[in-house]
Amino acid sequence: MTTTASPRRPRKDAAANRADILAAAAATIARDPHAPIDAIARAAGLSRRALYGHFDDRDTLLRAMILGGAERFNALAGDVDDSGPAPVALARLALALWDGAADVQFAATVALDDSHIEETAAVLTPVRRRVLAIVTRGRDEGTIRTDMPAATVARLIEEAARTVITRLDTARPEAASVAVRAILGVAGLGWREADEVLEGARA
Repeated sequence: MTTTASPRRPRKDAAANRADILAAAAATIARDPHAPIDAIARAAGLSRRALYGHFDDRDTLLRAMILGGAERFNALAGDVDDSGPAPVALARLALALWDGAADVQFAATVALDDSHIEETAAVLTPVRRRVLAIVTRGRDEGTIRTDMPAATVARLIEEAARTVITRLDTARPEAASVAVRAILGVAGLGWREADEVLEGARA
């Protein structure tokens, strides 16, 4: 009696393997920021050699995580409604990006640390342009500070956002509100104005 061999399961394609490795890396490094490549490979269910078939080294893997996160941020920013007063548009953008950062805080923290910030800034160019456009419009409206150039205000907003994301516990219920208030404060709004804008952005 002959038996028919069961068909072999198709191998995952390279893109799926890469995505699995990045997910395993994010989870592993969130638990241990200094996790070695061996630990990441084990979490992904791969040998070290197999992992090296996708990424040359740990730094290359981290850079891929940063790029993936930046692409997600750029997509989130592109979906934000920036109509209405500039401060409200800025608050909406901050809330959307905060939600994205809260989901992957460790990856965001890695992306925004001093050793990766220049690379991150480059891949986040669409988000940065969006912030600058909102600031410029707000200056024309008279709703955002005009005591310094628009590019400087936009850069200070970026730095405020970076500080909040890397220093604040995103699990705290008030974290998003704190982040938005900090950004609006840099944009020149008082705390009462910031509260009103935040309510409007959430409406």
